[in-house]
Amino acid sequence: MAKHKEETLTKLELQIMQVIWKQGSSNVSAVQEGLEQELAYTTVQTMLNILRRKGKLKRKLKGRAYEYSATVTEANASGHAIRDLVDRMFGGSSEELVMSLIKSRQIDPDKIIELTKRLESGSADGADK
Repeated sequence: MAKHKEETLTKLELQIMQVIWKQGSSNVSAVQEGLEQELAYTTVQTMLNILRRKGKLKRKLKGRAYEYSATVTEANASGHAIRDLVDRMFGGSSEELVMSLIKSRQIDPDKIIELTKRLESGSADGADK
């Protein structure tokens, strides 16, 4: 299969991917049950097939049902979404993103200092939260 295109996931696609990242390989029913919102079986099936066509999922026949598994990691999808946001909203400037977060009071300068220290000490993975 061709390399998956770098496309930003829609809100529903992301919710479905999060279920699969959490549960591992899953059939339509398992994904449907793992979603917070109630969706029809056929809707979930359609979304899984869209994600498969986009190259984000692969499927394997298990008994009479397909099981879907991720072909992209959560970290890769997250990284792409952030790059897309920075490119589209901040002209490619991550500094402008940070300034926007500070100006909108979504993060304060003290937290930036704390995060910088964590980066410098090599514990930026969040394990010490």
